Amino acid sequence: MKKAIVTGASSGIGQCIARRLTKMGYEVWGFGRIFDGEEPFHVVACDLLDMQKTLAAVAEINRQHDLYLLVNCAGCGYYGLHEELSPDKIAEMTRLNLELPMILSQQLLRTLKATRGTIINIASVTAVQSSPHGAAYGATKAGLLSFSRSLFDEARKYGVRVTAILPDMTDTDLYRNADFQACTDPGCSLSPGDVASAVEYILSQSDGVTVPELHLRPQKHRIARKGQNN
Repeated sequence: MKKAIVTGASSGIGQCIARRLTKMGYEVWGFGRIFDGEEPFHVVACDLLDMQKTLAAVAEINRQHDLYLLVNCAGCGYYGLHEELSPDKIAEMTRLNLELPMILSQQLLRTLKATRGTIINIASVTAVQSSPHGAAYGATKAGLLSFSRSLFDEARKYGVRVTAILPDMTDTDLYRNADFQACTDPGCSLSPGDVASAVEYILSQSDGVTVPELHLRPQKHRIARKGQNN
């Protein structure tokens, strides 16, 4: 049974990925702050902003198991005019969206080389386009995409596959701090399950084949103001 760590597994995309991996036969450790109920994977409840405790938990799992997969999904977003963001909010986004994936990848890379494993980073379409009212968030995701691209070229000769998934607006609570949300009309937003299916597709490739980058877009482009559905 292949072993996996998924961050951000307490809700949204990360939770859906962790559940999907379990159905695929993986043994999964899901990291998150608050879990509302029982899950089919190992729950690791922790504040991912506390890097020392997070790394200690990851190190203990890595010591006991030959990890094959790391999914960096944890993240947060704050939106609005950049001058209205506080330094604390900018620092939180930088730590969760960029610093944590880079450090976890560094900590687990030797193991993943030994298991010829995979790193999947959940980035965003904002990594490749301008993001007014989300400049800092987009910058962290652009950094994550740049990191993924470089790590792919660095690690591929060792058999490690590295993929960045770039989802467009997805129906999650990521936008709880914004005055907009994903439109719920059919075809106007992605679901967490769509991203989990992309993870399954990436992992289904035969040996010697990798998908370095995968963009996911809803068929229609539409957002909604809070309180609206269209």
